[in-house]
Amino acid sequence: MGKNFKAWPKDWPKNLNYPEIPVYDFLDQAAARVPNRVAIIFGGMELTFSELKELSDRFATALAAMGVKKGDRVAIHLPNCTQFVIAYYGTLRLGAIFTPLSPLLAPNEAQYQLNDAGAETLISLDLIFPGIKEVVSQTKVKRIITTSIADCYNSIIAPLKPIGKIEVPDTIDMASLLKEYKPDVPKVSIDVKNDLAHLAYTGGTTGISKGVMLTHRNVVANVLQFGAWFNGNQFEMQDGVLNFVYPPGVDPKKDRITAPDQETALVVVPWFHAMGTIAYLNLNIIAGNTMIVFPRFDPREYIGAVAKYRATILGGAPQLYIPLVNLPDFESYDLSGIKLAGSGAAPLALSVLEKMLDTFSGVVCEAYGLTECTMGATANPPDRSSIRPGSIGIPVPDTECKIVDTVTGEELTPGSEGELCIQGPQVMKGYWNKPEETAKVLKEGWLFTGDVAKEDEDGYFYITDRIKDLIIYKGYNVYPREIEEVIFEHPTVQQCAVVGKPSPEGGEAPIAFVELKKGTQATKEEILDYTNSKIAHYKKVRDVIFLEQIPVSVAGKVLKKELRERLKQE
Repeated sequence: MGKNFKAWPKDWPKNLNYPEIPVYDFLDQAAARVPNRVAIIFGGMELTFSELKELSDRFATALAAMGVKKGDRVAIHLPNCTQFVIAYYGTLRLGAIFTPLSPLLAPNEAQYQLNDAGAETLISLDLIFPGIKEVVSQTKVKRIITTSIADCYNSIIAPLKPIGKIEVPDTIDMASLLKEYKPDVPKVSIDVKNDLAHLAYTGGTTGISKGVMLTHRNVVANVLQFGAWFNGNQFEMQDGVLNFVYPPGVDPKKDRITAPDQETALVVVPWFHAMGTIAYLNLNIIAGNTMIVFPRFDPREYIGAVAKYRATILGGAPQLYIPLVNLPDFESYDLSGIKLAGSGAAPLALSVLEKMLDTFSGVVCEAYGLTECTMGATANPPDRSSIRPGSIGIPVPDTECKIVDTVTGEELTPGSEGELCIQGPQVMKGYWNKPEETAKVLKEGWLFTGDVAKEDEDGYFYITDRIKDLIIYKGYNVYPREIEEVIFEHPTVQQCAVVGKPSPEGGEAPIAFVELKKGTQATKEEILDYTNSKIAHYKKVRDVIFLEQIPVSVAGKVLKKELRERLKQE
């Protein structure tokens, strides 16, 4: 049917000029444009863009000296820290492939991913490497580089930071490599359209994790798509310089939500996740944003940093916002300087969105994507008046979405529910060594997402649910998301999830798992009565199970697979 541009922001480019550059050029561009601007603040360390580039060049030189070459897979097993950025760009500069290894993986999961990727180089943290040490010997890893958070603290600030460096035998010290090697990186030719930049593994919420192959072109395109979305600019490459181009008369500092080389972003989204790597690392780097980096999330530390650093950008999954808005003194914090608050990875409850809009003076932008499309495909327009609560927004530049019948594959008209499909330059090359799995989701240039969605007459899309999460009761389709929105409105509910349990009456019956806010109480009957009074009879919740904490992935997605397993065991 073609893309619907009814809600397209005025003067925003519908198509972008994508430069033929590798991903690491983002750091090179920022270092050349604003060499002395602070790029990262982490613990006791500040680094400018030029310093960050030199350190990544030094690390690339060290990797090359150890035998790492183009096409090799380098696994980065680190939380958010300065060394992650250095290792990431150093790896890409050699034409090697970045494969993120979540520090939260169980040893057997880490072993599977290392073996599946065929990684021969592992970069890990002294505090977490012992947790996977035993399984690494059962992989193809030839060299292990370790680093420490303590390396970021100078001798003056060290007494205030109760973290000491831990010796890790039989590994190579990253700090020593950076000191020993000069920034003399060998020249490597990169085919941006075909050479892989990332081998990023899916979250595995519905099965075995798969390696998603993303080229340099995929990553560059997705970073620039979202950069242009928030800045309202075009890109032009002139004499090796990537320029931000605006319509005549537009002053980005006054006429746009954000502007290059002006913003300060709070970064707690894990860089080993797609949203973190694209939106909260690469996008911040090319935009020249100063990043205030946190290795873990503490609601009070995070919200206090807004005033401390005069932050203008924050973002993450709903799991970040829910604890923030539920702080007893949330309204006492001055968040008027926040220009942009991004939300993705999972649906943002309407009650949480409304509280955010009441508190933030800027835009709360809910977006949607998945690893298979690098990171993102849709977003709400960057204007408060254009936000549609409950919507994932409209497709970003050069991206098309359609809704198809889950059985026939026929494209459906607006208002109809079906599977969401995506087409654009950010769609993956395929799954690593899994041609049959690739063929199931890539069909005639379209990525079939597995998400149930609908489109309205203005071109906004709405995720109804995951196809695999759909509950069928006596022939009726029951969408858990719809029930969860009602449960979320109960004043005692912090988080919730609805899954299906086999029912003797036919199909599955909806069961609610509920996590209560601290200091509140509610009974099963109260939640059932509140919820079932607001939904159709066939959708009614049959039982409520209270949990201290709803299980979520590192991306902030509720792990419904675990909840279904719990029901089976019971």
